[in-house]
Amino acid sequence: MALTSSQNNNEIPNGKFSEGALWNPDLYNDKHSFVFKFGEDLVAVLNPQPGERILDLGCGTGYLTSVIANTGADVIGIDNSMEMIANARTAYPQLDFQVQSASDFYFEDRFDAIFSNAVLHWVHEKEECIDCMYKSLKKPGRIVIEMGGRDNIEKILKALQKSLIKHGFPENALTSLWYFPSVGEYTALLEKRGFKVTFAVHYERETKLNDNENGIKEWIKMFGSAFLRGIDNDVIESILNEVQNNLKSVLYKNEHWYADYKRLRVIAVK
Repeated sequence: MALTSSQNNNEIPNGKFSEGALWNPDLYNDKHSFVFKFGEDLVAVLNPQPGERILDLGCGTGYLTSVIANTGADVIGIDNSMEMIANARTAYPQLDFQVQSASDFYFEDRFDAIFSNAVLHWVHEKEECIDCMYKSLKKPGRIVIEMGGRDNIEKILKALQKSLIKHGFPENALTSLWYFPSVGEYTALLEKRGFKVTFAVHYERETKLNDNENGIKEWIKMFGSAFLRGIDNDVIESILNEVQNNLKSVLYKNEHWYADYKRLRVIAVK
């Protein structure tokens, strides 16, 4: 698809620029703890065993790393955010946390399993990430991952893009921050590298946000701040208010805000 800028509010562009997120560990733990709380279910799928060597890929502030460690597994957590790793080391000083990139990490000793929750949709270099996972696993070894899938946060994203264009920021609306693949797309990449996919599902998981009053605004500030770079604070507030008001009829239910999440869960073995 050709990428064009437009002032027409009905034209919502797809991605053009690749930008990273700016992480605030305290805000993440306080108002967005649902991210790692939902990951507890994925730990159960991982079923870590005592003595297993496990990598938590994109560990954030370390909560799920500690959950895995409590099973008796030998776990290492990595994240490319120095702020998140510093927070994790303070919260769980007994565990091993390292600053490494999801698309360029290396360990001499291989792992029995790699676990990743709500991380890989931030990684545009997906082939490099999959290659690192494959090289870092023992044979046999397994990966258990969950990430945003095709059409994840579609309502939030379109409302934000539409408001940015309306306020005169079409280039910001073209920001390409996430990678939300389909089941077929991502499993094909895994199989191409040599993984055997044993389970894959794309499912809707509408997710209640922690902030009942400004849930959408706070969500965008935490996870979509790259869309707002270079915009004056007073204009940002106007945009966020507009986006939240426009989404109220579809994402505000029973006095709670929800995000229109669609998740991709995959299990594969080497």
